[in-house]
Amino acid sequence: MPDQLRGTIERITYQSPDSGFTVAKLRPEGANAKGLVTVVGQTLSLSAGESIVMDGEWSSHSQYGRQFKIFNYQTEYPTTLDGVRKYLGSGMIKGIGPVMARRIVDHFGEKALDVIQREPGKLKEVEGLGPKRARMITRAWKEQQEVHAVMLFLQSHDVGTGYAVKIWKEYGEDAVERIKENPYRLANDIWGIGFLTADRIAQNMGVEPESEQRIRAGIQYVLTTASNDDGHVYVTRDDLLTACSEALNVDVDLINQATDRLVEEEELIFEEERLYLPVLYRSEQGIGTRLYQLSRVSRIETGDVDTEIDAIEQRDGVSFAPRQRDGLSKALTHSVMVLTGGPGTGKTTTVNGMISLFEARKKRVVLAAPTGRAAKRMQEATGKDARTIHRLLEFSPGTGFVRNAENPLEGDAFIVDEISMVDVLLMNSLLRAVPVSATLILVGDIDQLPSVGPGSVLKDVIESRIIEVVTLNEIFRQAQTSRIVTNAHGINSGGMPELDNRRDGDFFFLEVPDPVAVADTIVDLCRERLPKTYSFDPHEDIQVLSPMHRGEAGAQSLNERLQAALNPTGTEVTRGGVRYRDGDKVMQVRNNYYKDVFNGDIGRVTQIDTTEQEVSVAFGERTATYEYGELDELAQAYAITVHKSQGSEFRAVVVPITTQHFVMLQRNLIYTAITRAKGLVVMVGTRKALGIAVKNNAVSLRNTTLVERLRDRDTEETNEDLPQ
Repeated sequence: MPDQLRGTIERITYQSPDSGFTVAKLRPEGANAKGLVTVVGQTLSLSAGESIVMDGEWSSHSQYGRQFKIFNYQTEYPTTLDGVRKYLGSGMIKGIGPVMARRIVDHFGEKALDVIQREPGKLKEVEGLGPKRARMITRAWKEQQEVHAVMLFLQSHDVGTGYAVKIWKEYGEDAVERIKENPYRLANDIWGIGFLTADRIAQNMGVEPESEQRIRAGIQYVLTTASNDDGHVYVTRDDLLTACSEALNVDVDLINQATDRLVEEEELIFEEERLYLPVLYRSEQGIGTRLYQLSRVSRIETGDVDTEIDAIEQRDGVSFAPRQRDGLSKALTHSVMVLTGGPGTGKTTTVNGMISLFEARKKRVVLAAPTGRAAKRMQEATGKDARTIHRLLEFSPGTGFVRNAENPLEGDAFIVDEISMVDVLLMNSLLRAVPVSATLILVGDIDQLPSVGPGSVLKDVIESRIIEVVTLNEIFRQAQTSRIVTNAHGINSGGMPELDNRRDGDFFFLEVPDPVAVADTIVDLCRERLPKTYSFDPHEDIQVLSPMHRGEAGAQSLNERLQAALNPTGTEVTRGGVRYRDGDKVMQVRNNYYKDVFNGDIGRVTQIDTTEQEVSVAFGERTATYEYGELDELAQAYAITVHKSQGSEFRAVVVPITTQHFVMLQRNLIYTAITRAKGLVVMVGTRKALGIAVKNNAVSLRNTTLVERLRDRDTEETNEDLPQ
């Protein structure tokens, strides 16, 4: 029979918003009670001052001593003045901190909670508590009651407390009813809740394992995972059946039947044994159609292109190589083209030449890139305004992109950089908005990692041979002195980079055999050696790029250590096991159109408001504000994965390279990492690990059909009049 313990929560030592695991100090009731007791277990949002009755058992922890392990419990609002004061001042109710809690209790006494619940208008009687804060407190109290009801329901179905607030914000008072109606909707509607969590809730609620509702959700899960995790645009029927059978543990016939119904209802697209999510199918179709249309627009040249290029050379004091001149010429004679090349091959010089040519012809030039950092780089390199694709298309959270086929962009020539980062969804939206009369130039490095999102747009466009491609492959003399450039090209060709560290060089390799020692070295580099030697700002100039999240030299562990080394003190808040501190370097990990911040944007925490329970982050000149419950949209960014660094450039890049990262040791990943640096690369690890990466040119192929779409358009006969 379990023991019972009754008392008052004195303080919360630790509470995970995700799992609900709590460590608290309890002041027990009873004549024999002495001192505080440690209680641990899964709980809702307990607060200091609450009275609690718990069933559980006593245990002894080797490090923390005697503890009471909670099996189940019930809470009651505090009844003593001290309890009410602690409860209100615990931070649970937005707008009330310890000082305001004391004022409220001093004014209303033990009736303080009743006043907040039943007569909130009286709060204005408290000194320093104006109407605005009174409304905030009333609203927060109401939310707490509703959230508590959702938490109770979710806790009964094994869901952590961290998601309850999100669910309540999405569904409001109808949360429980809507979850009961279809628990699988959580996977689509709530950031952080995937199919597996929704499935656990559903089965706890009694949904049958072989129910069609579950199988349909499982099919959507497999397709979405293939898209998000592996970049696939489609999944073959056989692969879908295998993956669903493993995920759902149900008969294949049931999966086939549910798949057929989803196809009939146009929830899925089926074509030649391939299954697509409709949005991906239509995006690929749209890209194929639009690029082909642009490629067929005839350009009638009335001027002497070579003479125009000569004039630009003379005016700007540059000398274009033959491949660059070819690119400049084709920019004027083709409606759509690709310009590709590695570092030091003159892409920026060529783009600047294109801009000059277009402007000499009085053409309106529009520059864009996928991310804020890439757009900023483009702007710095050209001296012209450059925007993110989302801002160019004027995204509106309520309606999507304002610019589209019905409301096209204004401009004569569109140059889009870092096109390897653009997935099929964004590419389709961009192409829909580019007027057919315009010139479109796609710029990128085919050897970089592919887009985080689905598709292989740049690779497929080049492979199709339908679009004109100019490849720059000559490393210019000024770039040949850079080890970053020469080593990048050497790695890309399958050769080991030159690792003899030169005192005046820009590429260094530190042989460190042990992953823990690698992490120690990286911390020392970022905190001491690089700032002292090169006057680098550890936050702004240095970026650690790790192949993986996990491991001693992975991004997650390095972030914890670098935060402790570079930003050890300051106001902080912990959510989801992550400590956020004023001054931290952070990264947005999902697109948030309402805040106008996007996946991969890097910023600095500028304020943590413990009263409002908000965190402010500066992304360049813009500041976004996050409620505590939204902090899972932010990750520490002292160290990031190489994938997350695409489109960015940093003065100094530090790269751990160990066999612990074996699964991710790939040539294009290392190539991408070192080409993110514009001034200095320091690799820390073993030559063995670097050799493995350089030799491994196995690129994971993505399931796409864009090449097929483009070639099909080319073989189709059409009598359509093409615009001139």
